[in-house]
Amino acid sequence: MSQSQPVGPVTSSSPALAPNAASPSAILHGKHVTLRPLSPSDAPLLFKCLCGPPDDALWTYMHGGPYPDLESFTSYISSLCNGGAIFPLVILLRPEDGTADGVPVGITTLLAIVPAHRSIEIGYVTYARQLQRTTAATEAVFLLLQYSFDVLGYSRVEWKCNALNGPSKAAAKRLGFVAEGEFRKHMIVKGRRRDTAWFSILDDEWQAGVKKALVEWLDEGNFDSHGIQKRKLEEIRQETIKD
Repeated sequence: MSQSQPVGPVTSSSPALAPNAASPSAILHGKHVTLRPLSPSDAPLLFKCLCGPPDDALWTYMHGGPYPDLESFTSYISSLCNGGAIFPLVILLRPEDGTADGVPVGITTLLAIVPAHRSIEIGYVTYARQLQRTTAATEAVFLLLQYSFDVLGYSRVEWKCNALNGPSKAAAKRLGFVAEGEFRKHMIVKGRRRDTAWFSILDDEWQAGVKKALVEWLDEGNFDSHGIQKRKLEEIRQETIKD
């Protein structure tokens, strides 16, 4: 290698940890939600909140679905649980008194898991309508980011979605993910061409303000007595990064 050639910075070659369903650290507790490894036994309750004609739109940009009956949906859940290369979790909405883990209201997954390069992705995000655009939804992603960076030791967390999925792209940007561009004609999904939008958060960005902003936004003091936010997450992050 010539000394005149540009090269990347030296970094540790130590791998990150792979998520392990048997580890107590794989159960993620927040104030509003608990995330735990998904099980086929979760299918009946998830079916009630994610499936049926009113919820068909939840599956427009997903690789599968919508699922017309419990049998086909259970097969989907089982395929996630037995996927091997992915780590699916169920999102449980906790009661206000915090006395129980709560009821299933969504699915999220860690995938594209590459410990050697310390890279991992959050995907297969499927939220029931009661979870969408709530504090609990933001907390669910925060818990996964915290688990990926602070517990497992990843340097890069990815978020990918159909380039036509405006709500997913907006959510990624709001949460602090940085847009990296699009893979054109990346794949064929349900007989249609899909361009894929790529986003990521890096470990130094996480430590430089993304984490702190999420913690401050989720703090009780950021909400009034009606649960309305006092400051937007984007505003807090901008102030945090400036500091």
